[in-house]
Formats: sequence, C-alpha cells, structure tokens
Amino acid sequence: MRILAIVFVFLLSAPVNAGMPVSQLKISGHTLLAEVAHTRTARSQGLMYRQSMEKDSGMLFVFPEAGRHGMWMMNTDIPLSVAFLDEQGVILNIADMMPNTSNAHRSAGAAKYALEMNLGWFAAKNIKAGERVIGLEKVPLAE
Repeated sequence: MRILAIVFVFLLSAPVNAGMPVSQLKISGHTLLAEVAHTRTARSQGLMYRQSMEKDSGMLFVFPEAGRHGMWMMNTDIPLSVAFLDEQGVILNIADMMPNTSNAHRSAGAAKYALEMNLGWFAAKNIKAGERVIGLEKVPLAE
C-alpha cells in the first residue's frame, strides 16, 4: 500500500510534458532546473493541469521573437511567479500569478523568455529585475 502511495505522489508531480528538454540555469548563484517550452504546443500547454512542482524547478518559455509577451493561469493549479527575460537573459520584471485566473501578466519590455517558478521563489532568493539568467545559450531555439 505504501509503494502505491509513493507511485501516486510521483505521478502527481511528474512532468506532463515529459518529452520537453530540461536545462540547468543559474541566477545570482542559485541553480535551478527548467523544462524548456520551445515549441508552440509546449508553450500552449505550459504547466497546465499539474498539481505540484519540485522546489528548484520551473519552466522556461522560449518565444520565437522578442516582444511584449503575456502569461496567464488558465487551467494552472500551481501558484507561480514569472520572470520575463530579454534576449541577453536580463530579468525585465517579475510577477506573481494566482491559480486558475485569466488576467494577463505582461513583460515590461521586449522579452525573449519567461521563466515560471513556484510562487515566491524569486523573492525568497532575493532575485530582482536587472539580474541575469546564466545558461540560456544552451536551451533549444523556439520553433
């Protein structure tokens, strides 16, 4: 019975988009693992329908071109914080997003990436706009 419970918990936290590449990124000395949503399908799905996410894990959205992108939380059950990044990986702004809401959270400038983490992750690590994300050169290009 205990093994069944462990398997159930694993399945709840397992990535829905298991085929997505994963990249290690660093911000201000903090390391995280991010699933990379670089295809239209992966960007559309995002973190929808997941019940949890590991402590230092997130999802990096790679857009085909830099622009004023927005993120929302339709069918997303996990409270998240999103950092919008420019083409050099500099954080433009960070927004907190509540589950299952439809209001758009927009980038403060031309964003090439959006990094979603558990709610409060950036604040807990004292990461703010102007800091740079390291490791983006290794992520797949947007399709």
